[in-house]
Amino acid sequence: METTKVAMTGTSFRSGLRAVTDHTVTGLAILATVLVILPLVAIFIYLILKGASSLNLAFFTQNPVPEGEVGGGMANAIVGSGVLLGIASIIGIPIGIGAGIFLAEFGRGTKLANGIRFTADVLNGVPSIVIGLAAYSLIVVPQGHFSAFSGGVALGIMMIPTVARTSEEMLLMVPNNIREAALGLGLPNWRSVLSITVKTASPGIITGCMLAFARVAGETAPLIFTALGNAFWSTNPNQPIEALPLQIWIYATGPYEDQHRLAWAGALVLIALIVIAVSMVRYVTSRGVLKGVS
Repeated sequence: METTKVAMTGTSFRSGLRAVTDHTVTGLAILATVLVILPLVAIFIYLILKGASSLNLAFFTQNPVPEGEVGGGMANAIVGSGVLLGIASIIGIPIGIGAGIFLAEFGRGTKLANGIRFTADVLNGVPSIVIGLAAYSLIVVPQGHFSAFSGGVALGIMMIPTVARTSEEMLLMVPNNIREAALGLGLPNWRSVLSITVKTASPGIITGCMLAFARVAGETAPLIFTALGNAFWSTNPNQPIEALPLQIWIYATGPYEDQHRLAWAGALVLIALIVIAVSMVRYVTSRGVLKGVS
């Protein structure tokens, strides 16, 4: 009896300890989540307070006015950001996904794959201003002028390592049973990878693409050396072009209060556009449209 009581007491103590540990770790996880979300919420609320009052129809339909004048908008910068991000996505996403597929499916354990992986990790940590200088030397100087294309290339280079490493990790999470089943049906390896493995991992790959998109959407330093900026309406990839980060930087460092007001509004619009784009992609992914699910 004494032995039984001691055993029950020990079991109860261990159960209580496990329960306390479980609740403690859960509480710490919730606290960490709150600490991650709180700065984002605080920044977004502050931007709304500072910039929402400056949003009107003119902001989205008019170009900037000369310095010292009141009014105007950032229509050219909004469109310019769309052009730059479109060029960057065309360059960065296919190359990044292709690199991720090679690393996960065809180059496992090879020296080439290790070199690509190391290069992507290093490139992911290179300051954006250095990439801007590289694009300036390789594209702007030979062309003899600034252009939207050079800005898109700089942003695209920044997207590649994030897309490549995320795609690799997502593809590695696909169970080998799926690959073996596809190969067992007689599919060639390349067809199995594209039709089965990539399709299975597509939600994670798309999330990685959106992370890269969100990262470069607010970059200013590379665009100073490449796109330069343009006070007028322009969508020509071979000419200088305005972008929201550039216009925000110009207005934020300007001497006029009206420019500061528009800079806050531009920052709010930039964050809102990123949130809307990411949310739409996540929504479509969760609905199964991009998974090939009916």
